[in-house]
Amino acid sequence: MTAKRVLTALAATATASAALTVTAPTASTAAPERAAACGAGYVGLTFDDGPSGNTTKLLSALRQNGLRATMFNQGQYAAANPSLVRAQVTAGMWVANHSYTHPHLTRLSQAQIDSEISRTQQAVANAGGGTPKLFRPPYGETNATVKSVAARYGLTEIIWNVDSQDWNGARADAIVQSVARLTNGQIILMHDWPANTLAAIPRIAQTLASRGLCAGTISPQTGRAVAP
Repeated sequence: MTAKRVLTALAATATASAALTVTAPTASTAAPERAAACGAGYVGLTFDDGPSGNTTKLLSALRQNGLRATMFNQGQYAAANPSLVRAQVTAGMWVANHSYTHPHLTRLSQAQIDSEISRTQQAVANAGGGTPKLFRPPYGETNATVKSVAARYGLTEIIWNVDSQDWNGARADAIVQSVARLTNGQIILMHDWPANTLAAIPRIAQTLASRGLCAGTISPQTGRAVAP
């Protein structure tokens, strides 16, 4: 090889090495970027009453927008749609207990409350959703008996800090504005089935990102949203 060819080859090698040095991502830079993105903390996105005919679209929208959420499923729907429960888990969501038939639990006997909670635990587990650690009483209605039965099954009762009012016909704009009120550790109530909630998902992601918040999991120990 001539001297000219040797120099040309060396130059090409040096250029390639420099390019690799500049563009290769490193773990040391990835961690600070994530910390900065979630600098204001974590919030809990929750969706009640699934799984439903809307669940597949909801999961797709959440995944496309980099969001994770806690799905408070009704036991009767989990039992009827086990594949959707598995889809929730596959999509990276957390599955929780929202009673079996969505009754006013505070009007029921202790045995009836037990049935509502225990059957949902079993339905979710049988569907592949794992054993729930979180429980949301329908309508947010609770009392000492409801709390004690839930605790017997190792469940932490979770209500909410912000109600999106999507169940009451709130428009997508109003749902997004509700999300904008969340602060670190807080939880918002949404539902699996409203079309307006589905339409709001992209802007929910944008709103959280603009405020330095990330969608987190809900701690069974504190009942607050934390890093996944």
